[in-house]
Amino acid sequence: MVMKTTSAVLSTSAPYPRRQGKVRDVYDLGKHLLIVSSDRISAFDWVLPSGIPGKGIILTQLSKFWFQRLSVDHHLISTDLPEDLQLTEQQRNEFAGRTMLTKKAQVIPFECVVRGYLEGSGWREYQQTGQICGIRLPSGLKQCDRLPEPIFTPATKADEGHDENVSFETMANSIGEELAAKLRERSLDVYREGSQWARDRGVLIADTKFEWGRYEDRVILIDEVLTPDSSRFWPADRYQPGASQPSFDKQFVREWLMATDWDRASEPPALPPDVVEQTRAKYESVLKLLTKP
Repeated sequence: MVMKTTSAVLSTSAPYPRRQGKVRDVYDLGKHLLIVSSDRISAFDWVLPSGIPGKGIILTQLSKFWFQRLSVDHHLISTDLPEDLQLTEQQRNEFAGRTMLTKKAQVIPFECVVRGYLEGSGWREYQQTGQICGIRLPSGLKQCDRLPEPIFTPATKADEGHDENVSFETMANSIGEELAAKLRERSLDVYREGSQWARDRGVLIADTKFEWGRYEDRVILIDEVLTPDSSRFWPADRYQPGASQPSFDKQFVREWLMATDWDRASEPPALPPDVVEQTRAKYESVLKLLTKP
């Protein structure tokens, strides 16, 4: 299903205005955007020197699957490269399989995080306060416990540095109560729909983050959706709360980095070849599981 590539695509180029994110290169085509998913991987707010070969293709294929499957208005037009793009044959080969042509939406500057299980920054905040982003949770929960109901915990969207968890009220004060409530409702709906599909295929979506944008007079889902870069995916048959879970996402890379002596303040180390290959295998495995009929 995924093209086998031996080298990682860490940067792309095309003769159009470009904005480079941690993973994606976004080209402004005027009316539309061309979003190219590189093989870069980030952790702890750093882009690592090692890429994961084929990762951008996996993210694009999975996002395409979800955009077509979910009951939500979104930005994806096509994953085929437009014929009239001014690209060389080499650039077309490099972009193949990792590109989305999208509507040009105005980004709403909040990460819309939905949590169904207690892990990551939510677990750390719960241990300290019994809450996540101002939402009081039952006492006595263990790490990775399933929450009574999924919760919406927004975060500021940082171009550089770390996104910061905020309360719903902070978000509403910034963008308006009506829009904030709409984003909360739609984010929870997409999470529930995606989680049910995934659970039926043996995958738990512990948490995820969505991005939304304004397009014409509508709010639409943008960027990526329910990928191992934006979500925690756990194998359902190995789920056991009380500790960290085995995963199909980049938590494997985070844990390798945490086991090194890297101080997170200087340039991160390169990933060993076996960590690169195992990460790629995890991403490819969850793509196959989630796209099963």
